[in-house]
Amino acid sequence: MELTTVWFALIALLWTGYFLLEGFDFGVGILLPVLGRTDRERRLLINTIGPVWDGNEVWLIVAGGATFAAFPEWYATLFSGFYLPLLLILVALIVRGVAFEYRGKRDGGRWKKRWDIAIVAGSLLPAVLWGVAFGNIVRGVKLDTNHEYVGGFLDLLNPYGLLGGLTTLTLFTLHGAVFLALKTGGEMRDRAGRLATRLAPPAVVVAGAFLLWTGLAHPDAAGAMLAAAAAVALIAATLLIRVRREGWAFVATGATLVLAVFALFVTLFPNVMPSSLADANSLTTTNAASSHYTLTVMTWVAVVFTPVVLLYQGWTYWVFRQRLTVDRIPA
Repeated sequence: MELTTVWFALIALLWTGYFLLEGFDFGVGILLPVLGRTDRERRLLINTIGPVWDGNEVWLIVAGGATFAAFPEWYATLFSGFYLPLLLILVALIVRGVAFEYRGKRDGGRWKKRWDIAIVAGSLLPAVLWGVAFGNIVRGVKLDTNHEYVGGFLDLLNPYGLLGGLTTLTLFTLHGAVFLALKTGGEMRDRAGRLATRLAPPAVVVAGAFLLWTGLAHPDAAGAMLAAAAAVALIAATLLIRVRREGWAFVATGATLVLAVFALFVTLFPNVMPSSLADANSLTTTNAASSHYTLTVMTWVAVVFTPVVLLYQGWTYWVFRQRLTVDRIPA
């Protein structure tokens, strides 16, 4: 197998891990004012992701770094053409991280309310814009003969891209609700489970419409099979939520995200950024890649350090695996 194909698969794996783990982080942030009726309840919700949210964002940093090193042409075109939405995502993630750290620095109600708003906004905006960005990557954008993006920001706000944004928003929110039902106990567990039950049907409709549109616009047998499997996993999640099998429901929503992202990358291959103006203008795993020597060095680095990172993050989740309840949050 060509190293360009290997690194395309590894980058797909990194983005999948990011959406799987950061997805429920975003969902918890979005649901903060919905499920958190008191300050102690909102602190409980934040504490469910407190030990892991910054570690989950490492997947994004590594995905961006791997793209820069393995496919510099892809990185340059993506980050210059999608400059505004990616800048908005970056600012939102910074504000969100600062809000987690600064919310508890003072006891004033107004102080905490402002940071709560920052957490919600910093979770909601990336949850939408990531879907818009990836929807446009799969759909194709205006690339000229120099592989430079010649469209504008409004070109990205097309119906397919917006549906992609709505899909990630609904899936992340559902993923977060199921995570909270799994991670909390008592009344909060019941409340999160009931909310997840209400969120599941809209998520099935929106995600199903997006995957169907993707399959019709970009027919690919393997992509279609993965999309169908994602739909089955999402339907299974809705059934598991109703019978309060939170653990298996979380596995099902996670599988939905994993399979959906894989379906998008399989549909995209061998392109990394298709052009809507002419096929010859598209960036592929071949014309966007670094040298063979660079990819070889990167492969050895990944072989050595990837298992270490996975073991460390898995250990973190194991240590903080217990359910949390409001009575364990100091007044």
